[in-house]
Amino acid sequence: MAIGEINQDIYFTEEFRQSIYDLADGDRVRTCIQCGTCSGVCPFGYWMDLAPHQMLRTLKEDNLNRLKAAGTVWLCVSCYACTTVCPQQIPLTTALISRTREELLLAGDIPHELQIALENSQRYGNSNGESPRKRADWIKDTSPPVRLISKVGRPVDVLWYVGDYTSYHQRVQKTAKALALILFALDVDFAILGREEVSDGDSQRLAGESGLFELLAEKNSQALSKYDFNEIITTDPHAFNALKNEYPRLGFSFRVRHYTEYLADRLEDLKPLLRKEVNALVTYHDPCYLGRANNIYDQPRALLTAIPGVVLVEMSHNRSHSLCCGNGGGGLWLQGFQWERTGNRLAEWRVREAVSASPEKPFSSGIGEKKRRKVYKKETQLPSTRILAVACPYEAPCFEEAAKLVPQASGLLVKDIAELLAEALGD
Repeated sequence: MAIGEINQDIYFTEEFRQSIYDLADGDRVRTCIQCGTCSGVCPFGYWMDLAPHQMLRTLKEDNLNRLKAAGTVWLCVSCYACTTVCPQQIPLTTALISRTREELLLAGDIPHELQIALENSQRYGNSNGESPRKRADWIKDTSPPVRLISKVGRPVDVLWYVGDYTSYHQRVQKTAKALALILFALDVDFAILGREEVSDGDSQRLAGESGLFELLAEKNSQALSKYDFNEIITTDPHAFNALKNEYPRLGFSFRVRHYTEYLADRLEDLKPLLRKEVNALVTYHDPCYLGRANNIYDQPRALLTAIPGVVLVEMSHNRSHSLCCGNGGGGLWLQGFQWERTGNRLAEWRVREAVSASPEKPFSSGIGEKKRRKVYKKETQLPSTRILAVACPYEAPCFEEAAKLVPQASGLLVKDIAELLAEALGD
C-alpha cells in the first residue's frame, strides 16, 4: 500500500484522541475555531491531503480514520509556524502531528528513508549510520586540541554537546572547528563527550518515535551525569530544544544554552578579538528551533553585527515569520517523499529570499534608525560578497545544495555564524 492511502484495517480510537488531549496543552485541541490560519502558514499545506485545520476538524468529528492520510503528517517539517500563529495556542506540532505520526509508526506505515534513519539511530546512536567510535574523529587535527571530558579528569566550566551532524558531516565539521577556535580564543575551559554522546533524539521524537527519543535521552543523561560541569552549550538548535525543554519531562535537567546565546553573553570579551574585516552583505536565517520554538532572535544578530565589515540585511520572512529550511522534525530524512509529493524544496525558496535581501528592507537586528539611514545612503558602497548566515548544522549543506539549483544564487556563500566569527579573529 502506498504512503498516503487509507488503510481500512487501522482505526484511531478514543484512546488515541485522549492521548493527544493528555499531552502538554493538548486539551487546547478542543478549542479550535477553524480559522485556517495554521494551514495558511504551513509551507506544505497546499499539497497536504488534510491541512492542519482539517486534521483538527476531523479529530473533533470522530472521523479519526481520516487522520491516516499519511501524506499530511509526513509532509510536516515541524517548523512550529502553525503553532506560533494559532490564536487558540493549540500545540499542533508537538501534540497533533507527532502523536498521529507515532500511531502510523506503530501500524508500520512509514516512508522507507525515515525508517532507515530511525533504525540507524537505534543501532548506532546517530541517524547517519556512522560508527560511534568515529564520533570524535573531527578533533584529531584541531589546534589547540579539543579535549574529551573523560580524559580531563576534573570539572570543566562548559561541556559542549556537539551533535550528530556536526560530528559526522564533513561540511559541518568546519563549523565545529570554527567554534572550537572561538572558545579557545576566549580561554573557555571546555570539553566534549566524544563517543559517549548519542543523538539528542529531538527529530526522532517529532517524527513519531517517542520511545526511541526516551532511549537516546536516557543514554545522554547517563553520560552527562558522570561528569562535573557548569553548563552545556550546543551547536544544534534541535539538541538545545531537547535538552532544555524535553529532557526535563523525563527527569533529566541540565543548564543548557545554544552557542549563539553563550557567545552573545561574552560579546564584550569577544569584540576586541574580532580584528579582521569580513566585508560582506549578510542575511541571517532564523532556525525554527532557535527562533519560533525558543524565542532566540537577537543574540545571533548581535554576533553578526559585531563582526567588522558585515552589513546585516533581513530577508522578507524573518524572526517568527522565518521560512523553514525543511529539515526539522524528520524532514531531513523525508526529502525524497516531499519531492515526490510536491516537486518543491523549501531550501530553494529560502535561498531565493536570501539573494533578494536588500538594505532597503527594515532591519530586525535592533539597529538604530539613524544608523539604518546611514547604511542606506551608502548603498553604492555595499559589499559585493553575499553571505547567508546560519546557526544550525542542518542548514549549511542544504542551502549550499539549494544554491546550486537557483540560477541567481551562483555567488551566494553559506556560512555558520561560528565560521564568520572565526574568520574575523585576528592572527
